[in-house]
Amino acid sequence: MNDYLVRALAYDGQVRAYAAWTTETVAEAQRRHYTWPTASAALGRSMTASVMLGAMMKGEEKLTIRINGGGPIGTILVDANAKGEVRGYVSNPLTHFDLNEQGKLDVKRAVGTEGTLAVSRDIGLLQPFVGQVPIVSGELGEDFTHYITTSEQIPSSVGVGVIVNPDNTIQASGGFIIQLLPGTEESIIEDIEARLKVIPTISNMVRQGLSPEDILDEVLGNGNVKVLDEMPVKFQCQCSRDRISNAIQGLGVAEIEDMIVTDGKAEAQCHFCNENYLFSKENLEDMLKTEA
Repeated sequence: MNDYLVRALAYDGQVRAYAAWTTETVAEAQRRHYTWPTASAALGRSMTASVMLGAMMKGEEKLTIRINGGGPIGTILVDANAKGEVRGYVSNPLTHFDLNEQGKLDVKRAVGTEGTLAVSRDIGLLQPFVGQVPIVSGELGEDFTHYITTSEQIPSSVGVGVIVNPDNTIQASGGFIIQLLPGTEESIIEDIEARLKVIPTISNMVRQGLSPEDILDEVLGNGNVKVLDEMPVKFQCQCSRDRISNAIQGLGVAEIEDMIVTDGKAEAQCHFCNENYLFSKENLEDMLKTEA
């Protein structure tokens, strides 16, 4: 089943909601980065939240999320845009621990709780808007909730989850974001809070085959949700051979000549997708001709 997300309103427009399937998207990241289970869960949760935050943007707008809680996984870096495209990586993909006391992957231990979650939004101006909050949980769902509620000033609830198979592949991944718009009735808030306490985990809902629409019905109540639209979600990197070539040319003639003499080639790897780009001696010499 292909990944996608839905945007919706609920309770006659008093609540805004998003839900997403991201199983194949996170699986692609796992394959590219060879992440171990705890790292996969941390990266998958971050990518899922990020792609839903991206869906709140428009046109060519995009965002970058950087999470570093001081834990052994290091930095989690994710890019997402308004088109459902997302990419990401972690500093230490081979991070894994025994299950925590709740029998779940110990994402908190991997991420750490002494650091920040920062969101940089590029909306086409000279400088991006940057919002930053302290890590409050390390479980990431709570941390994204804290970010939206604090930086965006919108009372919100973020649920994200990933289930990893024994062979390290991804079994299920998904998430939701619920946002209370100004003037939401107190009875509605109480109803949502009560539902959030009893619903299955988001990853289990995805594993059971609940669609993003079904997930919102679980969270907000059947009959209360009006889906506005849906959007495909996929792992998509913006790197290309041309971009890397331009970057090498930007180093200047002296640097390229040194590459030719020292190594007889140039090699570059994209952090986001692990794609390798090899430029032969002839390729480098052609770049010099272009510079001449």
